[in-house]
Amino acid sequence: MINSSVSSCPVPTEQQPLNEYEELKSSWLFRDCTLSWHEYITKIAWIWGLSWLVAGPVAYSSFSPYKYTAKFILTGTLGASVGVVLAVVRLYLGWSYVRDRLASPIIFYEESGWYDGQTWKKPQEVLTRDRLIVSYSLKSIIQRLKITFAGLAVLFVAGTIVWHLV
Repeated sequence: MINSSVSSCPVPTEQQPLNEYEELKSSWLFRDCTLSWHEYITKIAWIWGLSWLVAGPVAYSSFSPYKYTAKFILTGTLGASVGVVLAVVRLYLGWSYVRDRLASPIIFYEESGWYDGQTWKKPQEVLTRDRLIVSYSLKSIIQRLKITFAGLAVLFVAGTIVWHLV
């Protein structure tokens, strides 16, 4: 049964926060954040591994792996981590945008272009539903991405320490 407050929503379907959330949840990169920790880390490792296709040759041209093995590995690892950082930043920005739209009591939308923006105040039941989604679904996704950032920072610091010891 369609709620009358949702059916009278003037926001175009593709700009409604719930639909933006569902679209993001089903898109190929963003759905990885909803997987189990093991599967999520596996996907991040794949991104890191594929980033080596660019980072490896750059590290090779900087440090010969035969003469400076440790520096070659550290440089390649850091370079490959840039791909992971960019992916995680993209994930964080996308999920944060949807979280903010779901949590907001007022939605900005465009009817036909950038020049005719409007706002819509969510009815209480829509706002409650959207905030429940934020609390029970998006909070854990955002937390997972923050933990990923922290893990990358720890690895970067550890790599820097190892670099200075080598």
